[in-house]
Amino acid sequence: MITMEHVCKSYKIAKRNAGFGEACKALFHRKYEKIYALNDITFTIQDGEMVGYIGPNGAGKSSTIKILSGILTPDSGNCFVDGRIPYKSRIEHVRQIGVVFGQRSQLWWDVPVIDSFELLKDIYSISPSMYHTNLEELTDLLNLGELLRSPARQLSLGQRMRCEIAASLLHNPKILFLDEPTIGLDAVSKLAVRDFIHKQNQIHKTTVILTTHDMQDIEALTKRIILIGKGKILMDGTLEDIRKGNKNIDETVAELYRTYDI
Repeated sequence: MITMEHVCKSYKIAKRNAGFGEACKALFHRKYEKIYALNDITFTIQDGEMVGYIGPNGAGKSSTIKILSGILTPDSGNCFVDGRIPYKSRIEHVRQIGVVFGQRSQLWWDVPVIDSFELLKDIYSISPSMYHTNLEELTDLLNLGELLRSPARQLSLGQRMRCEIAASLLHNPKILFLDEPTIGLDAVSKLAVRDFIHKQNQIHKTTVILTTHDMQDIEALTKRIILIGKGKILMDGTLEDIRKGNKNIDETVAELYRTYDI
């Protein structure tokens, strides 16, 4: 179970006007503005749920994922993942979660993908039997095949994302955080990734939190959505709760954004 209780996270951002004079002033008297990425965030996600976590750019989605992953520490509030506090039990915590950031890679750029997998095997202390079983299953489900023998830099974006997802699941995590996993993918690759995520949830009961701007991903994979805007939870319900008439999912969500002025 994942629980966030009244979590807040803020950042200090240095700001100044344009010009050389302003740059000189900033060397001695720098001005900061406090920005709340998360402001009193509270929600609970049950084991085996697939939840769409949506909102516009800068809403606080990635900050939430980073706190749940143990990368960031909140300013206040409580966060529990299967009874663990992520940022206090990081080594134990990362053995139980998988994380995919669509714009960041965990594969080594210049070596074959299989070498990256072998290194992740040692990092996570995966037993040889579990590693080979999981590698065989992931290779089959994600159609990796010859991709494993190619350096990451020589793969297309869609091919690399399939390898990234496999890398995040080698150690059998109970929870999978997906931050923009289909960004930039073509239609065929998107369908393959969606199908795989759905099978992973059905077969292994993996809890999935999906953040994306592609509402077709949300519609295809999740029943529950949590809407965040300006660092606050604005809605927690189902797609049917917000759907009006015959509007498609993109039109529905765009109208929802306008309603909440985000």
